[in-house]
Amino acid sequence: MPTADYVVHIVDDEEPVRKSLAFMLTMNGFAVRVHESATAFLKFAPGTRNALLISDLRMPDIGGLELIRSLAAQKIRMPVIFITGHGDVAMAVEAMKAGAVDFIEKPFDDTTIIEAIERAAKLLVEKPTEVTEVQEVLSRLQSLSDRERQVLLAVVAGLPNKSIAYDLDISPRTVEVHRANVMAKMRARSLPQLVRMTMAAGFDKE
Repeated sequence: MPTADYVVHIVDDEEPVRKSLAFMLTMNGFAVRVHESATAFLKFAPGTRNALLISDLRMPDIGGLELIRSLAAQKIRMPVIFITGHGDVAMAVEAMKAGAVDFIEKPFDDTTIIEAIERAAKLLVEKPTEVTEVQEVLSRLQSLSDRERQVLLAVVAGLPNKSIAYDLDISPRTVEVHRANVMAKMRARSLPQLVRMTMAAGFDKE
């Protein structure tokens, strides 16, 4: 979708972050609106069309997770990208299960956020996950070894490497190797994408 056809809304309680991100995106051809809080955006959101949201995850009034759940409760649909300076695996998984399409840790470079926006914008025009896509994910899941499937289930449950290592009685380094193999076999570029894929296939409920 051309950048002129949608608006990127930025919600962050830190003014310097809002301004710098808005400036960078505007210079790259995006239409941008900034909001100083989740509360302010929720008042504005019902009238939005062809919009996507970039929101900080931790904010003093309403946090990002509560924000995305409020939007869902009001049946306001828009792709949401979370940014945070306090990211961890559990938080990323929770954000994705709440409906976020991406999860980016600060500091991030311009390319990372622009590519995330471009991926999110495709969801404004694409249909929900097709059956063929789910079948592809299921096929990739079948290529995993039993141990890799155990590690994948633990990862999408939000467990850190040390906890996975303890539960499976293996070393953290071995967990890292299995995680890398899982990412490669599933053809996932990032943890958020991996979580999305497993949720689409229903693997996270096994």
